[in-house]
Amino acid sequence: MTRAIPLNSVDHKDLRIITERSEEYGDNVWYALTFPNEFRSLQSCYPVFFQKHPETGRFFALALLGFREGENLFLEDGKWQAPYIPLSIRRQPFLIGRQVVVEDGIEREQRTIHIDMDNPRINTERGERLFMEFGGASPYVERAGDMLEAIHQGLTAADGFIDAVVESDLLEAFTLEVQLDSGDKHQLIGFYTINEEKLRALDSVKLDKLHRAGYLEHIYMAIASQSNVRHLLTAKNRRVAQ
Repeated sequence: MTRAIPLNSVDHKDLRIITERSEEYGDNVWYALTFPNEFRSLQSCYPVFFQKHPETGRFFALALLGFREGENLFLEDGKWQAPYIPLSIRRQPFLIGRQVVVEDGIEREQRTIHIDMDNPRINTERGERLFMEFGGASPYVERAGDMLEAIHQGLTAADGFIDAVVESDLLEAFTLEVQLDSGDKHQLIGFYTINEEKLRALDSVKLDKLHRAGYLEHIYMAIASQSNVRHLLTAKNRRVAQ
């Protein structure tokens, strides 16, 4: 459950956030929501694929962290075993909220930082302070705000990218099958990837349109990231052996 409320320096002045990585704090997730603007940072560590929302039918991007529910192969001994952590993971326990403010007699909506009070990272004894002694936001909260803004901008820009790849019919469903050294097999269904054959067949006009929008770079980053499935498989074999 999520109990998100606006962050403020009065009610939350004594709160701290534990930044360690472990299953105890909810890091045992097998994929992380992402967006095209993050693909460059992700592609050296994680496979990037796409899924279709069961209700809206819209595609969204994700970084694969494991082969089954509750499995994060990058999580080990309280540390994240990769140089980059997806923003949708790192931003915990903060969320983007909205509130209505009145300026010069005009109501408008603005984005604000909310905090999930049910998140196990929240405590009053150890971790990063949220507010300074005299009430100002801590550097940690300021960094969290920057992350939330990057996520908001990234997800907003993702709509145009998804529309473009769907229009060009570049997404195809696939089944990911992996076999462990132990002989066990894992089969992942419901994922989509870039169809490289259709990408190569696009005419110069469509390719130029994708390039000018910055989408072609995102496409190639997603394709390049798929080699990381081998790294996931190696991590899985090591964990099974242990």
